[in-house]
Amino acid sequence: MRFPFLIPTDRDVDVFGFGTNAVDFLIRVPHFPAFTSKVELTDYSQAAGGEIASTMVGLARLGMRTSYIGRFGDDEAGDFGLKTLVDEGVDVRYAERVTGARTQIAFILIDEASGERTVIWKRDAKLAFGVDEVPIDIAGNCKVLHMTPHDTLAGIRLARAARAAGTIVSIDIDNVFDGVEDVLGNVDILISSVEFPSKFLGISDQRAALIELRSRYKCGIVGVTLGVHGSLLLTADGTFIESPGFDVPGGCQDTTGAGDAFRVGLLHGLLTGESVEDSARMANAVAALKCRLIGARTALPTRGELEDFLRKS
Repeated sequence: MRFPFLIPTDRDVDVFGFGTNAVDFLIRVPHFPAFTSKVELTDYSQAAGGEIASTMVGLARLGMRTSYIGRFGDDEAGDFGLKTLVDEGVDVRYAERVTGARTQIAFILIDEASGERTVIWKRDAKLAFGVDEVPIDIAGNCKVLHMTPHDTLAGIRLARAARAAGTIVSIDIDNVFDGVEDVLGNVDILISSVEFPSKFLGISDQRAALIELRSRYKCGIVGVTLGVHGSLLLTADGTFIESPGFDVPGGCQDTTGAGDAFRVGLLHGLLTGESVEDSARMANAVAALKCRLIGARTALPTRGELEDFLRKS
């Protein structure tokens, strides 16, 4: 099945990303600590993360032209986070440093046995974009706008401008917040965490919840990521596409950023002319490969690695 979108041509950028970046402190523990207990960590490391920044890096590794819109503090973490994007070939002309702000950080506990993670994060309010501060001029210069809704009003304004210019709008969402309905009304591709539909709609059945989201917001594609079980997508014509997950080569080391990696594969499939089914398979493959190593971006694959994995699978 083909995606129900007309992909614009003659754009300088394949995907503009608007939203979060972070510096992650990844802490491996033999098991998640019980309340009031103590546990000796196995190892720890620092790595770049954040949903949108990581997705832009993943797409760049697959050969896409990506650009990041977001804010860093003027601290050492900001130096580190911005440099990681530059080193990966992500265009950062719209990235900003905010004087006196602290770059978003996350402390991530990783269960050594399963690779599952728990995230403790903080975003400085000084990093937020006001509604009139987003660079609207980019809306007509990319094929896809991919965003998180953290700066809600700014995101709505940018999404509306993008759709008016024929740009496809994709969102990464996992929580309910004020203004969520206005955001979703301006989205073409709605991929959420598995928990979001039930939290938002109060509908526990996944398929019924996706049908309701599609009915309310008329998105061309709605779906949920299902972790090791893969993904479930619903197309504009009412067809469900259930795509199983892949085993992680060598075993799962860390699930941090697996959802971001899924979106990397899905958007890459869309922009390279793949079917929805093959794009979902590609998305699950990118997510599995990401989980090979600790960190949201460490093991994001190159195009050659992805193609080789899919061929062998």
